[in-house]
Amino acid sequence: MTTKDRLVRAAAELLREGGREALSTRAVSAAAGVQAPTLYRAFGDKDGLLDAVATYGFKSYLEEKHALGETDDPVGDLRRGWDLHVEFGLQQPAFYMLMYGEPRVREARREADAILRRIVGRIAEAGRLRVPVEQAARLVHATGMGVILSFLSSPPEQRDPDLIDTAREHVIAAITTDSADEASDIPSRAIALKAALEKEPGDALTAAEHAMLAEWLDRLAR
Repeated sequence: MTTKDRLVRAAAELLREGGREALSTRAVSAAAGVQAPTLYRAFGDKDGLLDAVATYGFKSYLEEKHALGETDDPVGDLRRGWDLHVEFGLQQPAFYMLMYGEPRVREARREADAILRRIVGRIAEAGRLRVPVEQAARLVHATGMGVILSFLSSPPEQRDPDLIDTAREHVIAAITTDSADEASDIPSRAIALKAALEKEPGDALTAAEHAMLAEWLDRLAR
């Protein structure tokens, strides 16, 4: 293990045990068994260390996300992804706030967002999405994040566990139908067609024609 890895792991452990306040450069250096100048040479400054720790947290989170895999039921996959996201936030609150509460490590966050968008895209391909993919993904993420932050800001005795499932089912009902047969209106068909074309664009249309068709389908979806 490199010195840089030792520093990141030491900082991650301090973050878990004592929260953001525990991440002083002196405490991290001592926990890793190095002198403070070594930390600055490795990360430049404390912000560089925080970025590395946030990336470390995202790596763990994304490994769990990928381990979920995919099934033939994309709505069920969305539920499982939601549950994992909320569980991570509640079990690793300091990590979650570092990862999502601050504009850090955008690349790792983009990968997490892409996983969510892929699940929502598969729902659209199945003809079961009521709203455009991007809007649905943003709504799911915002609702999940809102639930986590609400729990973290409330005393334990005031937290209602049923709120997690209620919020999840509410947002799923808002963006999906029970079956493809229910999504027979023009907006849902436009959403499904756009998702299918994004997955397999083919070569029947030029890039400009694809862009124009995508714009038309977005209008129909709205």
